[in-house]
Amino acid sequence: MPTCSVVRRSLKHLAPQSCSLRKTGEPPLINGWIPYLGKALIFRKDAYKFLLDQQKKFGDIFTVHIAGRYITFIMDPFQYVYVIRNSKQLEFHEFANKMASKTFDYPALSKGKFPELKENLHRIYQYLQGKPLDIISDHMMKNLQDIFEWKCSQATDWETEKMYKFCCSVMFEASFVTLYGRVPAADGHKVISEIRDKFIKFDASFPYLAANIPIELLGATKKVRKELIHHFLLQNMTKWLGGSKVVQARQDIFEKYELLGDYDKAAHHFAFLWASVGNTIPATFWAMYYLLRHPEALAAVRDEIDHLLQSTGQERGPTYNIHLTREQLDNLVYLESALNESLRMCSSSMNIRISQEDFVLKLEGNQEVVLRKGDWIALYPQILHMDPEVYEDPKEYKFDRYIENGKKKTTFYKAGRKLKYFLMPFGSGISMCPGRFLAMNEMKMFLFILLSHFDVELAENKAVRLDNSRMGLGILLPDVDIAFRYKLRS
Repeated sequence: MPTCSVVRRSLKHLAPQSCSLRKTGEPPLINGWIPYLGKALIFRKDAYKFLLDQQKKFGDIFTVHIAGRYITFIMDPFQYVYVIRNSKQLEFHEFANKMASKTFDYPALSKGKFPELKENLHRIYQYLQGKPLDIISDHMMKNLQDIFEWKCSQATDWETEKMYKFCCSVMFEASFVTLYGRVPAADGHKVISEIRDKFIKFDASFPYLAANIPIELLGATKKVRKELIHHFLLQNMTKWLGGSKVVQARQDIFEKYELLGDYDKAAHHFAFLWASVGNTIPATFWAMYYLLRHPEALAAVRDEIDHLLQSTGQERGPTYNIHLTREQLDNLVYLESALNESLRMCSSSMNIRISQEDFVLKLEGNQEVVLRKGDWIALYPQILHMDPEVYEDPKEYKFDRYIENGKKKTTFYKAGRKLKYFLMPFGSGISMCPGRFLAMNEMKMFLFILLSHFDVELAENKAVRLDNSRMGLGILLPDVDIAFRYKLRS
């Protein structure tokens, strides 16, 4: 991985704006003494602690110099709405497009070269909502059951595996088959496993690519990315059977753009795969880990699952196909609460906006923030998620935290005032993840099948902590894997 000197050299082209002189109305600046890096190293080490420390010193609004950028953090959750609703002056998509095109190696979606491509791709997300969501969720449920049966149906006695590796194996293959279709070869499982292994290697370098480190400095990452993209060339994808409407719709749109080469189209498909599983896999791990770590939570969720199967007359076990409607999934309040609680504890996304012009951001309480064109604004929801005013004992896992009187709890307060935003693992406003409904369904279905079919328990007693290397980028990975064991329920 890159050294500090390499990082410093790679950032020299990011000449920071002149912030030595602060204008009236601009927040206090935390600059750091290292040229170009500013506070990047300490921020990367523990962004949560760093931001809390700065909040104590400077209040709820301050600017930090991080890797050539000057980022203004809004820490008060009551002010979030004023950032989120200013989507005209505070833009997200241009920033996301630039980062994604560089990370996944496709040309930037410029309006001149690819007119309306960005808008056309955004419209396709309708396939991840409403009735189309029900269809793709049904396919995911069937594929999950097939994989569990293939992988685990012989586990009449205890089988032991590493939990993160297990979650990655099952969720990657189920997502791949659901989105892109089955590999018809006799060794289809092996082919997808090989793609998964390359994906894991690429994913390990993702935080560095997101930090603008040139891929040439990241060992074999460039070679691995090229190999992954080649899997999604049209001549390979046409062999896969039963792909989803959302992927087919993306293929149809790409074919309309002659300037988009075959490699570029494949790179877009690879980026879509990463967006589909890059955060879902670690989120699934944490949901499973916390349930197994807390027997009372495991018992409550399993009872709820068993009750649903009994009330709908469905048999449990790998040889039976279980069907769940969206309404049934939504009504599993203990499962959803447990999942939300693990998301609260493991998510670390940074919601970024970029000022499109010089303007004054007006906030609650007659507060104003003077912004320059190109300034970055950031919300850091992990601060909210771990706020003891909002969540009592925030470092403790409480599986029923999001249940009140047997129903979903959606009312949370800070300083006696109701919060509009209290749980933000999927971003906010224009940057909210368009696949969040499918992601929640996938994780619920994984846990549903696991707990209905198998007895599961931890096989070793060791602490698993959050790996902070992805601070600000989504769901944090575990710092170590942990063994668990499972066998078919009698």
